[in-house]
This record gives sequence, structure tokens and C-alpha cells, in this order.
Amino acid sequence: MKSRCDEWKPFIVMIAIDFSFAVVNILLKKVLEEGVNHLVFITYRLTIATIFIAPVAYFKERNDRPRLTFRILCYLFCSAIVGASVTQYFVLVGIQYTSATFACAFINMVPVVTFMMALPFGLETVKIKCNSGRAKILGSLVCIGGALMLTLYKGKPLVTFSHNESAASMVKSSAVNIYSTKTTEKWTIGVIAMVIGTIFWSSWYILQSKISKRYPCQYSSTAIMSFFGALQSAVICLCTDHNLSIWVLKGKIQIIAFLYSGIIGSGLCFVGMSWCVKKRGPVFTAAFSPLVQIIAAMIDIPVLHEQLHLGSVMGSILVIIGLYILLWGKTMEMKNRVTKLVQEAEETKEQEPQPQIQQLTVYVHTESCDS
Repeated sequence: MKSRCDEWKPFIVMIAIDFSFAVVNILLKKVLEEGVNHLVFITYRLTIATIFIAPVAYFKERNDRPRLTFRILCYLFCSAIVGASVTQYFVLVGIQYTSATFACAFINMVPVVTFMMALPFGLETVKIKCNSGRAKILGSLVCIGGALMLTLYKGKPLVTFSHNESAASMVKSSAVNIYSTKTTEKWTIGVIAMVIGTIFWSSWYILQSKISKRYPCQYSSTAIMSFFGALQSAVICLCTDHNLSIWVLKGKIQIIAFLYSGIIGSGLCFVGMSWCVKKRGPVFTAAFSPLVQIIAAMIDIPVLHEQLHLGSVMGSILVIIGLYILLWGKTMEMKNRVTKLVQEAEETKEQEPQPQIQQLTVYVHTESCDS
């Protein structure tokens, strides 16, 4: 019973993390509409995460924490670049210069990009002759198809709201179209930014698998990474915008968004993802990222009265099916690996040289008699 609970813990943790990230995205959308600077949001978010996680890391891991070497600090500094500060900046620039739909299409590619990047590093293996290997490939392809349909195909609307809400939605859609038209000339910059952001985010999962082996303290590594990320985003913000008034918070919504995204989004969620990478690997952890958009849509529809389209439903179903196939392949691969290790242990035990021990005993006895 306990082993069954341990097996399902990573699934439950990742679903809770995706739900938290969905709430963070909704709050981010709200505060950005109020004119909050992207880098200011990232800096406050990572600073709050550092303040929250650092005391927990000190008291929880002070007896088990290994020595912090310069090499590990370099790993954590790079982890902050590819997982926190610069990655979020490129993603937000991509959203600003292209569109939210186009950006979501790239973000949903993270599991597949992580899977492809993990192959040359030896973190993932694909045995095409085995069912587990074919399932991992099929699940990745289905997940890509679902992500593309989820973001690039709308279809007819499935939910209707009142007349006033529909009018407000039309005004909002018109404003988005005008904004998109104005930024058409910067589309290339946005595409490059999204490509870099997606590669960086996938690289974080690969790098985190290396860090978890050298420095297996999730709370401490998250605190140090958040500290480095806050410094990096603050330096970038001060270099790009010298207006100090952008650092002033306005209203309760901004304070709530910053606290929640810092404590939960960048604090506990990164701890949970680091733990899942350590337990199940980078591909397993990255495979849950498309669920963020699905959960966010489930919250947007009843709360913010966002329109639900046929493409969103069909894409969500495909993403879930692809995710299930990929995780089934990973589970079968782990079971086969455990079975193989047990068989090798039994064979080694059967081949132990028992008669040699008896001969050695007789030899020692004879030698003692001669002496």
C-alpha cells in the first residue's frame, strides 16, 4: 500500500503544481493589463520566493546539506538563467511581439523538446522494438498534435454569455486585433524570443537533473536559484528601463499576485518540480506542462467568462491522451528496469562460489595442523 502511494506521489504533485501555475498565469494576465512591467513582476516574484524558501531550507536541510562548492554555484546560476529570469523575459517578449496563442503553442512544445534534448545526454532512451519506447514516441506526437490544435484552431463557440458580456468580449477582441496589427513588424523578434524561451525552459529540466545528483537539496537549491534569478532580472530591468516609478505597487490585486506567484509559483512549485525531476526524470516532469493551459481555461470560463471553443475541447482531449500514453510508456520502462535488476541480482546470488569457501576453510585448517 505504501509503495502504491509513493508511485502516485509525483502525479499528484505535478497536478497540484500545474493548478498553481494556472492561477499564477491568470493573476499575471490581470496585473499586466494594469500596466505592470514584466521584469518588475519577475524580480518581485523571485525575491519573495527567496525570502520564503531560504528559512525553510536552512532549518529543514541543515543536517543533510552537502558542501556548497563553486561548481554547484555556477550550476545554480545557470539554472536561474534558463529557469527563472531570462527565460520568463523571453517568453513575455514573445507574447508581446506575437500573440498569446502563438506563445502557448511554443510553451506546449516543452515536453517534446525536453524529450529530444534528453536523448543525447543519456537521460532518456528509446527502444523502438519495445512497447514502452513506441508508447513514448506516440505519446509525444499525440501531445504535439493536441497542443497545436489547442492553440491554433478555435472552431465554433460552445458557451454563450449575456449580451453585455458578449459586447465586452467583442471590444476586448477588437483591442487585441489592433494591438496585434501594430506589432506585426516585430513578429520576427517575437518568434526568435519564443524559440529561445522554449529551449531555455526545456534546458532547465535537463540541468536540474544534473543538479539534483550533485546537490540533492530541493529547498536550498530553489532558494539560491531564486536569489540569482531576482538579481539577474533586476539588473536587466534597470538596464532597459531607468524609470524608478515602475517599482511602486498599486492596489491589492498586485500585492496578492506578487505574494502568491512568489511563495507558491516560484517557491513551492519549483521545489516540487525539482523533487519530481529527481524521482522520475526531466521528461516526466515536463510532460505535465500542457495541463497548465487546460486548467487555466477551466478557471477562465466560469470566473472571467472567457469563450470556450470546439478546438479547445478537442485539443485538450488529445493532450490528455498523449500525456497518458507517454506516462504509460515511462511507467512500463521503469517496471521493466526494476524487473531486470531483480533478475540480475538473483542470477548473481545463484552464481556465488560456495564450494570455494569450504576448500578455503580446509586449507586454513590443514595449514594450522602443519604449523
